[in-house]
Amino acid sequence: MSFSRALFVRGAAGIAAAAALPLRASAADELRVAFIPDVATTAASYAEKQPLVEMLQRATGRTVRLIIPTNYAATVEAIGNDGVDLAYFGALTYVKANERYGVRPLVQRLEDRRFHSLFIASSANGAITSLKDLKGKTFAFGDVNSTSGHLIPVKEMLEAGVNPDTEMKTRYTGNHTATAVAVASGQVDAGAIDETVYRKLVADKTLDPAKARVFYTSKPFTDYVWAVRKDLDSSLITSIRHGFLQANDPKLLALLRATRYVTVSDHEYDSIRETAKKLNLL
Repeated sequence: MSFSRALFVRGAAGIAAAAALPLRASAADELRVAFIPDVATTAASYAEKQPLVEMLQRATGRTVRLIIPTNYAATVEAIGNDGVDLAYFGALTYVKANERYGVRPLVQRLEDRRFHSLFIASSANGAITSLKDLKGKTFAFGDVNSTSGHLIPVKEMLEAGVNPDTEMKTRYTGNHTATAVAVASGQVDAGAIDETVYRKLVADKTLDPAKARVFYTSKPFTDYVWAVRKDLDSSLITSIRHGFLQANDPKLLALLRATRYVTVSDHEYDSIRETAKKLNLL
């Protein structure tokens, strides 16, 4: 790992501690829910999650307080310091939260069992058709703790004989939407993005696929998961799980970029743990 990327990775935990908001202890009838900021975090992103809030309120009988920390690592720290009860993690942030704080996996989207990172290139870079073509180019990762926006892309590059630390110039955008914008606008030659975010941006006409075309798709891996803090009440866990497994509201599923939810166990993330340790990200 190069000095710059190593420094960025080592500094992430400290940044998270500074960035995480001080969260008060919850009232007995409150369910605190956190999201990793995998897309741009705005006032609208809170408002659009109302279908999720309503589903969880019906399932648990509790008031739901939604929290979107400033970065991926801050979400890990929020559940670790009992600032939240339920959190939406990518695979890498989940294994970190599990190792450090004993969080428990609850459910995942069916899509998360065989997820993919998409490598996209700007319209000005038609010669980029394979990972080897990235040598000497500028490249955008998402958050350093993103699975589909950093961990898996680095793994795939190294397996293809491309070292992102020494053979290209890289940057971190913070989230998948920002990566798409950086590529489409020509700020970077290429980048890596969550496949469901990419498809939603294209479907919403927020992103022109001609300006950020997919040139490579990663091998499948296990990704996002909803997880709970280790000491959450078992009856509440059952209610939350039931709410997700029974979810069939089209607006809610579209919001979560899901077709349906399934149960998940910790061992399904063993390969992510192995990769993260090899890349010094765990």
